[in-house]
Amino acid sequence: MSDYHYTIDNDRTLPIVLFLHGFLGSSEDFDSVVALLPHHCCLRIDLPGHGNTQVTGGEDAYAIAPTAIAIVDLLDHLNIPQAYLVGYSMGGRLALYLALHYCDRFPKVLLESASPGLKTEAERVARRDHDFQLAKRLESDFPKFLADWYNQPLFQSLKHHPDFENMVQKRLKNNPMELAKSLRAMSTGMQPSLWKKLKYYQNPLLLVVGERDRKFITINQEMVLADIAIPSLRSMQIAPNAGHNIHLENPEFIASCIHHFF
Repeated sequence: MSDYHYTIDNDRTLPIVLFLHGFLGSSEDFDSVVALLPHHCCLRIDLPGHGNTQVTGGEDAYAIAPTAIAIVDLLDHLNIPQAYLVGYSMGGRLALYLALHYCDRFPKVLLESASPGLKTEAERVARRDHDFQLAKRLESDFPKFLADWYNQPLFQSLKHHPDFENMVQKRLKNNPMELAKSLRAMSTGMQPSLWKKLKYYQNPLLLVVGERDRKFITINQEMVLADIAIPSLRSMQIAPNAGHNIHLENPEFIASCIHHFF
């Protein structure tokens, strides 16, 4: 069994919120948000390949399904039968998988800059090939990979944030070989599409996207409109002055969404 590193902030008697970070990140990514949530108990996990979590077994252990099982096992170990759930980007895809497969454990879910994956097998195959090539580049030259990664349009506003360089230095603390395993196993191309299951999801779901992240605004608008018996259970908020990484660019907005939604 893998050894998942986690931190718990504030009193366990408060409503518990589980935070799942994005690719290249760690549980520390939510420091600014957690500091604004004194009335919630905040549980943060380092996902496989990231931070201080130690994965035993093969590369399959980094994939979305076994990671979800391991998280539920951890909650059982911590005697947490239910928790609210917040997931960002890769962690958001994982959060949605958890919400759809363990809906009784997560009564409300907030997804930040997330998606249900790719709809067609052709898209998934192309994405797998792309991410496998990225993983090779990550293993061979991690600093160059990071520079290229944050040159993507998704992160243009993030690069102008005063804490951007500090964030990059934190990213460099990760083990590139471990990150490459995560990239291959938790790739959007590797995960099953969750679009069809999303139609039948009946728990409250809040989608949060940055106003400068046009790609994910479009994806999340489609998620809101996906067939649902009770439309009022699903809503979307657009964060001002933010792109893809809202919790760094506008932590007050995410904290406010969490406070009011949970």
